[in-house]
Amino acid sequence: MSTPFVNFDTLKSIKSLRPPLFHMSDAKYFHTTKRGEIHELKEELHQLDKSKKKEAVKKVIAAMTVGKDVSMLFPDVCNCMQTPDIELKKLVYLYLINYAKSQPDLAIMAVNTFVKDASDPNPLIRALAVRTMGCIRVDQITEYLTTPLLKALKDEDPYVRKTAATCVTKLFDINPDLVKDRGFLELLRGLLGDSNPTVVANAVAALSEMAEMDAAAGGPPVGQPGSLWSVTAGTLQKLLAALNECSEWGQVVILDALAVVTGSFGDEAKEAEAIIERVTPRLQHANAAVVLSAVKVVLRFMEFLPSSESSRSVAKKLSPPLVTLLSFEPEMQYVALRNIQLICHRWPHILQADTKVFFCKYNDPTYVKMEKVDIMVMLCTERNLDQVLMELKEYASSEVDVEMVRKSVGAIGRCALKLERAAEKCVNVLLELIQSKVSYVVQESVVVIRDIFRKYPGRYEGVIGTLCENLESLEEPEAKAALVWIIGQYAERIDNAPELLENFLEPFLEESAQVQLQLLTAAVKMFLKRPADGQDIVKRTLGLATQECDNPDTRDRGYIYWRLLSSDPEAAKAVVLAERPTIEDDTNQLESGLLDDLIGQLSCLSAVYHKRPAQFVDRKKIDLSATDDFEDPEEPEAGGPSAAAGGTAP
Repeated sequence: MSTPFVNFDTLKSIKSLRPPLFHMSDAKYFHTTKRGEIHELKEELHQLDKSKKKEAVKKVIAAMTVGKDVSMLFPDVCNCMQTPDIELKKLVYLYLINYAKSQPDLAIMAVNTFVKDASDPNPLIRALAVRTMGCIRVDQITEYLTTPLLKALKDEDPYVRKTAATCVTKLFDINPDLVKDRGFLELLRGLLGDSNPTVVANAVAALSEMAEMDAAAGGPPVGQPGSLWSVTAGTLQKLLAALNECSEWGQVVILDALAVVTGSFGDEAKEAEAIIERVTPRLQHANAAVVLSAVKVVLRFMEFLPSSESSRSVAKKLSPPLVTLLSFEPEMQYVALRNIQLICHRWPHILQADTKVFFCKYNDPTYVKMEKVDIMVMLCTERNLDQVLMELKEYASSEVDVEMVRKSVGAIGRCALKLERAAEKCVNVLLELIQSKVSYVVQESVVVIRDIFRKYPGRYEGVIGTLCENLESLEEPEAKAALVWIIGQYAERIDNAPELLENFLEPFLEESAQVQLQLLTAAVKMFLKRPADGQDIVKRTLGLATQECDNPDTRDRGYIYWRLLSSDPEAAKAVVLAERPTIEDDTNQLESGLLDDLIGQLSCLSAVYHKRPAQFVDRKKIDLSATDDFEDPEEPEAGGPSAAAGGTAP
């Protein structure tokens, strides 16, 4: 029997519904294979008994969730809308959201009920009606949504207002011009001064989302003049006032909005100090998202502070909350570490005194250890070099995970490239690791020392002998190519260089293209530096490359070298033995513009991927109706809907 198709959007909406819509005992609705079920459901939907009617709708929703087509019951389910039972109404609305796209003509049948419910005395029903109309992405429904939505934005109950604010975003996605022309934007901006902090947060979220959509469609960037979302001096104070009373979700929304504030409100230094002072308490919040958003705002305004001393004072306050994030679960640690990497690119001094915090623990997952090693290299200075090297050496010599060992050896080399005075210490540590004779340690060390030779030519030739002694340990192409490069580069100082190259030439045709190309260059260098010893080797190598090798890159380079040597040896010497530019550690380096964008996206997915949002998000494919905005909070008790609005995200 084939597995039924699961409608994940519907399943997500089902999961978002709060009890008592479905209980554990309701699992029976999802396990039925009766024939003639649709006919029975049609009869049950017309029962006068309310409980039986509710049971029938639950069966319909269950069948819809597991992929059965119950669209033929659309008129029958719509007839169930005329009920004061909010639980039954939620179920019917869920059905309508799912089938309105495929049955747009029938969906019009429900319009009158929606409009009527939007004026219901119960604020929960008013909010539910507006929200459902927003989720039904049918143009005919949209025409009828405008008036109830305008009314809901001015509703006396904050729960309805905050729901309406979110619904405006959905309407904007369907018809931006309608939102702009009918005054929705002005009403939303008016909600920024609402007495309820959750309404303020929802208004900010709606305006920010619409501004991003407008910018993606060719409008001005968010926060810039002409954008749908910009912060004025008056708005700024309202947002800061609401910040202290918002839920965690609301605080994140407002902090993210503050991070894109542009323009001047008078004295920039004083304004920046005031904003930082109001935001700083959020750094001690228990929610990691709030902390990272607060860090983003502080970093944004730190550049406007009047003196470097003020900036240093503020920077000291950022270190403890960032360090605290490393006490969360491994997955959250990873997100925090990716964000911290961006901060260290621009402001490494913030965490340089806390380098030890990033030392790996025995029970850290590998993906966390990898990020910690990268940050250790970023924070490495001449002061803490000994501690960092000792720690990296420990990982390289005792770590079980091979990838982690390679990462650690590579990190030692990066420290050498970063700190010239520390290079000798790093080389000594690498030589100690080579003495371990562990194959993958030796191979990674050879690759790293090759880079050190390029960075500091002529300084550490004394280690070449040790490297050549471990020739038999090399199995990977990159390690072989690295040692071949060293032999060719220092052919005049290695007495047995011809014999070493002969060893590599034996399996020339079986080697990877990387090794073949490096052998070609090394053989030519040998001939140019030691003509008598290198003549036979270069002939043999060029012959293998041009006559027997199948790789076109190797063959082409062989012909180029052959023509250079035969026509103009001096030109060949000028080309092959030319002085190389020194290399820098470009691991994890980010271009300045990208880094600026990513710092502005701290606490977002961009900061984890280290990519701009446009590189992994296609806004055209996002269906706002698939979001869980249909999720309805538990029905409030004595406090009414106003109490529910105080801490519930849309």
